[in-house]
Amino acid sequence: MCGKVGAATVSLGVLGLMAPAFGADLPAYSKAPSIAAPVYDWTGVYVGVFGGGGYGNHNINDALGTNTPFADYTANYSSTGGVAGGEVGYNWQSGSYLVGIEGDAFWSGIKGNDSSAIAAGAFPITSVDQDNLRWGGTLRVRTGFTIDRWLMFFTGGYAYGNIVHTNTDPVFGVDKFTVQANGLTGGAGFAYAITNNVIGKFEYRYYNFNGYNRPNPPNGQLPYTTESTYSVVTIGLDFKFGGPVVAKY
Repeated sequence: MCGKVGAATVSLGVLGLMAPAFGADLPAYSKAPSIAAPVYDWTGVYVGVFGGGGYGNHNINDALGTNTPFADYTANYSSTGGVAGGEVGYNWQSGSYLVGIEGDAFWSGIKGNDSSAIAAGAFPITSVDQDNLRWGGTLRVRTGFTIDRWLMFFTGGYAYGNIVHTNTDPVFGVDKFTVQANGLTGGAGFAYAITNNVIGKFEYRYYNFNGYNRPNPPNGQLPYTTESTYSVVTIGLDFKFGGPVVAKY
């Protein structure tokens, strides 16, 4: 009996001495690698549509200054209406920053006149002026800052517009002409990647068009110039090609 107990004791002692050796042969424990978080990549070509509304501000200025009875005369009035259009562009993202180029074309129903001001006696004339922005477009650069699927951007560049101006005199009739206006535009907005390819956005844009001189109105009015600015707010959807979601560790 004593022999069996002694043998068992010796065996346990040998196993205890061999345990470190066996442990050295086992693979060391290491923490499982963390799963990469997907981050949206804004780089790529996109096309889209947009719609919204706008407000115009218009000035009619006496072109002859002190040479006429209405020296330095100015009439100011506003216009309102809807806009809708399409766009195409390209974004390039580096880290959290984005640069790109975008062009668009749009239809406009923004129009208005000064008939209410004339009826109220606010202007010392009786002829009614009206402006109608029928269509336009822009070519711009964009810069922005991204937070995964969110983008805050600023944009600016060249703008053009087709504006029909109408002057209606109660005695001498109508003077109607079209201005192919050039100017500048600038604005800002937010965009969100709803899916990997579909992007929704909200944008504000300001347009400042060059003045147009009407030296010899055929309806007997004094020579004058027209100047127009617009503020437009739109929402839109873009479809982006390429630029897959990438992993960020």
